[in-house]
Amino acid sequence: MRLAKVTKDGAVGLAVDTGAGVKALFGDAALYDLDALVASGGTALTDAGAKVSAEGEPVQVEELTFLSPLVKAPKIICLGLNYKDHAAEGGFTVPEFPTVFGRFNSSLIGHGAPIIKPTCSDQLDYEGEMVAVVGKGGKDISKDDALSHIVAYSVFNDGSIRDYQLKTPQWTVGKNFDDTGAFGPWLVTADELPAGGAGLKIETRLNGQVVQSANTSDMVFDVADTVALLSTCFTLEPGDVLVMGTPSGIGLARKPPLFMKDGDLCEVEIEKIGLLVNPIKAA
Repeated sequence: MRLAKVTKDGAVGLAVDTGAGVKALFGDAALYDLDALVASGGTALTDAGAKVSAEGEPVQVEELTFLSPLVKAPKIICLGLNYKDHAAEGGFTVPEFPTVFGRFNSSLIGHGAPIIKPTCSDQLDYEGEMVAVVGKGGKDISKDDALSHIVAYSVFNDGSIRDYQLKTPQWTVGKNFDDTGAFGPWLVTADELPAGGAGLKIETRLNGQVVQSANTSDMVFDVADTVALLSTCFTLEPGDVLVMGTPSGIGLARKPPLFMKDGDLCEVEIEKIGLLVNPIKAA
């Protein structure tokens, strides 16, 4: 099932891509709150989608404004250097344990919203990534059981302010500028995809030019590895967002570097999950 949080004519609603078109229901706060549905666990997410599919009004995608699917994640956990070629292009060795940093909900935007290039930097970089959403929490989760804790997948553009990211060994500041974490448009339930979201083409395009192209099977730590390893350290909670790392081709590693600027258009597309499109706008 493919679900999205949307607005139309000022009303917030839940949209579902039925495969034969998009339907949406508006005005029912309990229905369209994807954060609450994911946190509820069980079949809450698919039950809401079934209700929209049965009772929703047909809508055109062009009529909708897509919001970030989730905005209240207990934790947004991002993986760095999780594709071998990306580690190599940055001069890093492949990590033996996931390189982890956090994002804040305040940095998130939806499909179609502008990624903001701040006035303090000209080094706004793209990073196309797959998202896995935790639907069932736990501690010390076994790898064999790990994928049963993932409820849905989505697309992310981990917009990074490189000079600020690299000011210190900790990347937090450069990864959390306002309006740089593009997320969506769809949450795709796990049953719609190969196990762990593996074997899917992932591609980033800047102004129509392919700048990243890889496969989600190229990850160093796949989704099951990540859930198992992270849960040895801290309890995973329903609604946690795992941003699974980017392949090679980032702007910083190019010669000359290729950074996003006002007026650019960045697209991240993952096979069977969706297309995330965001214009770039100067602050």
